[in-house]
Amino acid sequence: MNIDKNSNLFKYISQAQKDLILQGEYLVNKVIAEGKFIFFDYSFIVFPFAKAYEGFLKQIFLDVKFINRLDYISDHFRLGKVLSPNLVQKLGERSVFQKISQTAGVEFAQKIWQTWKIGRNQVFHYFPHNIKSLNFNEAKEIADKILETMNKAILELKIYRWQLKLHRHNAF
Repeated sequence: MNIDKNSNLFKYISQAQKDLILQGEYLVNKVIAEGKFIFFDYSFIVFPFAKAYEGFLKQIFLDVKFINRLDYISDHFRLGKVLSPNLVQKLGERSVFQKISQTAGVEFAQKIWQTWKIGRNQVFHYFPHNIKSLNFNEAKEIADKILETMNKAILELKIYRWQLKLHRHNAF
């Protein structure tokens, strides 16, 4: 794994998110790839990327006005809830899934949701009837998918953000 530190994504994310991604990169490249120990479950590789993804989504959703400042700083705001396509009707205007769908398309909204599901919900929740364990390659694929989705979000939602600014500028 080789993180591009000159990418638009790396320029956009906070230092805390950069640190998480670099720690994840270190886990993949140095500790695990050397094969000094074989683990039953490599879910721990996904954790720094999933945590960075959550912070990234909150930040970009705040920047494009999909959430407000109170949502961003709240201990009670649940990103998985507002991202869920199953709750669009119930949440109405508060559905971030709906907002993404309207601005960048349903397919992209699904990509953000699916990445959230596989990178967080399916990896870090414990279900006695279905304990999800990841081998090294599966964990690395999920980390790569998280980074890919973040990079795509920068492109898709940054365009929307510029359109917002242009619209506000032309309104005066």
